[in-house]
Amino acid sequence: MELWNSTLGSSFILVGILNDIRFPELLCATITVLYMLALTSNGLLLLLITMDVKLHVPMYLLLRQLSLIDLLFTTVVTPKTIMDFLLGDNTISFGGCALQMFLALTLGGAEDLLLAFMAYDRYVAICHPFKYMIFMRPRICRLMVTTSWVLASLSALGHTIYTMHFPFCMSLEIRHLLCEIPPLLKLACADTSTYELLVYVTGVTFLLLPLSAIVTSYTLILFTVLCMPSNEGRKKALVTCSSHLTVVGMFYGAATFMYVLPSSFHNPRQDNIISVFYTIVTPALNPLIYSLRNKEVKGALRRVVEKYMPSAQSTI
Repeated sequence: MELWNSTLGSSFILVGILNDIRFPELLCATITVLYMLALTSNGLLLLLITMDVKLHVPMYLLLRQLSLIDLLFTTVVTPKTIMDFLLGDNTISFGGCALQMFLALTLGGAEDLLLAFMAYDRYVAICHPFKYMIFMRPRICRLMVTTSWVLASLSALGHTIYTMHFPFCMSLEIRHLLCEIPPLLKLACADTSTYELLVYVTGVTFLLLPLSAIVTSYTLILFTVLCMPSNEGRKKALVTCSSHLTVVGMFYGAATFMYVLPSSFHNPRQDNIISVFYTIVTPALNPLIYSLRNKEVKGALRRVVEKYMPSAQSTI
């Protein structure tokens, strides 16, 4: 089979979900609305947590990182998807594909680890409230954030370099929303079985181990909550944890499907739907599920508006 010389001057063609659906205009409009929602909600949450000192606590500092990751993650994918459809040009350069893969893997890996640290934060807050500021002091918080970014970026760099070193076949069509490892390996004109095993092992390590930590944390939280004498305290803890678990389920479910399930379970259409879910839908919904509905964030919004826009405070 003839090989394609994968140089920086060459291009792939992204055949995403908008190229394989009956009403692409409607889906494009929906994706645009979700992207605007993600920008607005994550941007607002970032602004509130940064500007309101009462939200400068570990839980919201970790949430600020989650909003930043979601904002960047959806921006890596969504604008290009929309513009490609509007302009009728689905090409992406070899270098652009490598960059998109690296950024997507970094942001996805960082969110994966951050969600586990956030589960630990909730465990300490509910199960050991009197030791919370010891176990979650600022230095530990910063270490959690740094660990998430460093480990994710190192893993992403290794996978990006190794994936892009393969020779690719004459077919340049990536039947996927973005440049990711599984669809790119289908274009490789070399034996990728060993590397696919490595991707599987990495997927298990980066996804299932943090997920196990999350499940353990929330199991312990559940036992503690059921023993609480106060119905109000029990209700507040359950509401907080249920919102966190909703986010965890959406993210880990989609990521596990892409990187842990064997390739025999995948088909391009299904993978496209899953990728839309964790790159576009989840970043738009996370702030609404996690924070923008609770009293602390609403109070912060009121204080910020009263401080910087006194004339608008009557509407809040």
